Amino acid sequence: MPVFRVLALSTLLTVAAAAVAQAPSPAAAAAAEQDHQNMMDQLGIKTLRPGPSGDEKAPNHANYDESKANPYPNLPDPLTLPDGRKVTTADQWWQQRRPQIAEDMEREVYGRIPKNVPKVTWRVVLTDKEFVGRTPVIAKRLIGHVDNAAFPSINVDIEATEVIPVNAKGPVPVLILFGQSALPSPAQPTGPELEQVNAAIRKLLAQDPSVKEILDKYPAYSPIASQALNPFTGRAPGLPPFAGDPPTVNQLVADGWGYVALTPGSIQADNGAGMTSGIIGLVNHGEHRKPDDWGALRAWAWGAARVLDYLETDTAVNAKQVGIEGVSRYGKAALVTLAYEPRFAMGLIGSSGEGGAKLHRRNFGEAVESLTGGEYYWMAGNFMKYGAEDAKFGRKTAKDIPVDAHDLIALCAPRLTFISYGLPAAGDAMWLDQQGSYMATVAAQPVFRLLGDKDLGVPDDYNHATMPPVNTGLLNGQLAWRQHDGGHTDAPNVKYFLEWADKWRAAGPLPVAK
Repeated sequence: MPVFRVLALSTLLTVAAAAVAQAPSPAAAAAAEQDHQNMMDQLGIKTLRPGPSGDEKAPNHANYDESKANPYPNLPDPLTLPDGRKVTTADQWWQQRRPQIAEDMEREVYGRIPKNVPKVTWRVVLTDKEFVGRTPVIAKRLIGHVDNAAFPSINVDIEATEVIPVNAKGPVPVLILFGQSALPSPAQPTGPELEQVNAAIRKLLAQDPSVKEILDKYPAYSPIASQALNPFTGRAPGLPPFAGDPPTVNQLVADGWGYVALTPGSIQADNGAGMTSGIIGLVNHGEHRKPDDWGALRAWAWGAARVLDYLETDTAVNAKQVGIEGVSRYGKAALVTLAYEPRFAMGLIGSSGEGGAKLHRRNFGEAVESLTGGEYYWMAGNFMKYGAEDAKFGRKTAKDIPVDAHDLIALCAPRLTFISYGLPAAGDAMWLDQQGSYMATVAAQPVFRLLGDKDLGVPDDYNHATMPPVNTGLLNGQLAWRQHDGGHTDAPNVKYFLEWADKWRAAGPLPVAK
């Protein structure tokens, strides 16, 4: 078999193996079920309501009828204290109301970060001169080792890749991207060096007579092809120019930003079976969580903050201008990060849905019950109470949650907060409830105004708020909204995010949280 076919087959087998690895094994499914039941037992829950189905033909299909979407239309007021007094000053917000909301959100929704989380020590394992598009960069592969001396059987190494433009004139702003840590374009040997490598490979392969016969038929064949970038397209040979907007990372470095690609799964697994491992399991010494312990979203946010710890030691980075980005479940995590980690200056929150920018009280698409069942591990255990049909405390629904998504967005004030969605017809499913997320953004804007920010520029009546037309952004304030005409991604909004963030960066020091 020709060498190039062997290499291609090897690649296909690697991809197939990765796909199999992503499917939960029977043992993992059993472990997740056991963990879920353990939390139900701790809370005294006998039965949970099933979440709505995404299958329109199913008896319990999700609601997409706006006339039925708001069974609990009145949201808790972020600017009213529990005793009924109105919050009218920034000091009242910072000293009284914000801590109340943050506490309710921790206890009932996302969970608390334990006080005894071990220290993280960062090391650079590889530094490479690379290109992102046509921009030369320095790429560093980072590992953040969490001290596991107190429980050595669980090891946590946070995986991240930092990329900084080479020609920056000073410390650069950086966007931390929840996704997959990977070098953007590992540097390749020069032409003469590659010829030398290929000659050595051909000599080694020719030791097998059957392979030598093949190589003799193709004397010009090079086992390793050049991956040098095409100077006109900024891509590897044989690949066409980018259709539409370049990838997010290309846009960032071309605009003078750096970025860090962060692997959330290296912090905490994205499944219930992993709740007794990862950073949550390490802190709990392999035991199950308590009802107010942190879930995966809060753990991922904690990991992003540890990356920021590292960036604060890097003189190439403007640590006062570091943002967080994510899409879908990672959009939820990005919003939680911005809300709870005050050193982050900005966030691009993509298609975050239930558990993110979508109102819990909305009956449209994904619901609270969706997260008290399958994705319960994203949240605090206490969140399961609001999907309980039969429990020692009775029946609870989304109406009983003391906070909602607009409060989470309000916790981000006065920092730059860009809420992004796509178009259902293009693949950003109605399940995410774009309208409910817009309503939450509108309901949060009084807090941004109170703290001296410009808001969306629309009335505060969230129950009658109508999303602006697709591709029409509300980008004049520190709180921003834009629905693009693409699918389940925030890439079409990146250029608008950069233009918006650069405007505020140029205006002076960015707003900070106290």
